Amino acid sequence: MSVERESIEFDVLIVGGGPAGLASAIRLMQLARQKGKTLEVALIEKGAQIGAHAVSGAILKPNALEELIPDHRQAGCPVETVVREDEFYYLTLNKAVALPATPRYMHNKGCYIISLSRFCKWLGEKAQEMEVNLFPGFAANEVLFADDGHTITGVRTQDQGLDKNGQPKSNFEPGIDLLAKITVFAEGARGNLSKFIEKKLDLNAGKLPQVYETGIKEVIQLPDGPSYFSSSKGNDIHVMGYPLGLKAPGGGFIYEMAENRIGIGYLTALCYNDPMIDPYEMFIRFKRHPFVSNIIKGGKILEQGARTVATGGHYSIPELAVDGGLLIGGCASIHNTPALKGVHVGMKSGMLAAETIIEALDKNDFTVSALKTYPDKLSKSWVHREIWEGRNFAQALAKKTIFKFIHLGTQYVTGGRGLIDPLSMKADGQTLKPVSAPKRQREDKQIYDGELFADKLTGVYLSKTKHREDQPSHLIIHDPEICSSRCYPKYASPCTRFCPGNVYELELGESTGKARIKLNPSNCLHCKTCDIKDPYRNITWKCPEGGGGPGYSIV
Repeated sequence: MSVERESIEFDVLIVGGGPAGLASAIRLMQLARQKGKTLEVALIEKGAQIGAHAVSGAILKPNALEELIPDHRQAGCPVETVVREDEFYYLTLNKAVALPATPRYMHNKGCYIISLSRFCKWLGEKAQEMEVNLFPGFAANEVLFADDGHTITGVRTQDQGLDKNGQPKSNFEPGIDLLAKITVFAEGARGNLSKFIEKKLDLNAGKLPQVYETGIKEVIQLPDGPSYFSSSKGNDIHVMGYPLGLKAPGGGFIYEMAENRIGIGYLTALCYNDPMIDPYEMFIRFKRHPFVSNIIKGGKILEQGARTVATGGHYSIPELAVDGGLLIGGCASIHNTPALKGVHVGMKSGMLAAETIIEALDKNDFTVSALKTYPDKLSKSWVHREIWEGRNFAQALAKKTIFKFIHLGTQYVTGGRGLIDPLSMKADGQTLKPVSAPKRQREDKQIYDGELFADKLTGVYLSKTKHREDQPSHLIIHDPEICSSRCYPKYASPCTRFCPGNVYELELGESTGKARIKLNPSNCLHCKTCDIKDPYRNITWKCPEGGGGPGYSIV
């Protein structure tokens, strides 16, 4: 389809309205004002509003924020509570055993417990005050390159108003070419465009694979009266053990929030090899554990969300600078995995990218030779020191039980080096083992009451997810025959379990027993687990129309 497209030029374009992208935009305008420069900076966000797609464990180490906005508390930064002390438990089937010490990288005293959605909305307001052009509801669909094929010149936004077959409707609006001297990709984990750039420009050469965890999170309103946190010394709880035990990495958290609310979640590392594992089911089992159920008793879910987190660490970080472009935050695998925190390091990466961009604009040089000062700055910052200590952490967690603890123990006393440095691991899509009969049954659906325990579809409703039903599917199954003849017999269609939104539905022919996967793309939470964990690389996640997806306001 040939259409005429409008093009708009900016000095800098930022793709993604999370903490990294917003911090980068704010820092850019701060530096420009210091230099007396006038800059046209645009930030596009696929969510309908800034913060609409922001879901996180929500503990914020405030160091980057203090650098960016020193008076943030006076300026109305939406902090729920401040961490008093940490609590760390190992869950058995029925008990919670307090561990004798909390690892040093999980010491959170003085950190902020936040709603990431509200935090991003507030950062967006600060960016707007700095005259950043914010465009929520615009999904970047394509990277634009110069004639040389490798210099990034901007992005093209998604066409609006296409029917299911990709044909224009009466309200069709073509995407816009947003052009910039420098484009910053801040898309979060498994970024749609950054994934494409990494492959096209071979940015992962010599790197370990990026690996991920899928987290399910809720905000629960507790009943009036005293709660667990009213009398506990700590107000951030982290747990390991049940329900995954030691066979696969994962763990849960419970954080005190304002107004007698809690944030609760469970993360399942996607390196697991049992194809019957369902991360959402792990979350429900976690909530039903006696220790957890006592804390949330009588509560009601206000909001639920799901997201993947890049946890591969230092050796999985791609090349961060290319001609005309930079990668920051989660899409660049910038995350402090042992500390279970990524917001502060993502923000700092965006701020350092801003410093590099100002220098490049001063020199009018946007080649990789000018922009590579960004990864140089990152390597000399406290971000590198944090990520370096956890450089082999996710890889150690993925090992068999006895080796897991040997590796983790030696890493702890050697500053992250351990016995082998770097310690290798497979990509998440390569770890599944064939299913063994008999297939396990799903948990009893009678536990789902819609109040404190929600099934997947109710969870989609609680996330406020919306998509226009008659648009082209943004989830592509490239070869349905692979689903039928290879994936179902070998792995029992794991997409029907690892997706937290019931996007993938198994249908078996009555007479033939042949498997077919029915897609429900309107349920998609944009977590991208399918794009990561599919063992045949047969599923691709793309951005739907801008404004589609979750509508988080609390989590």
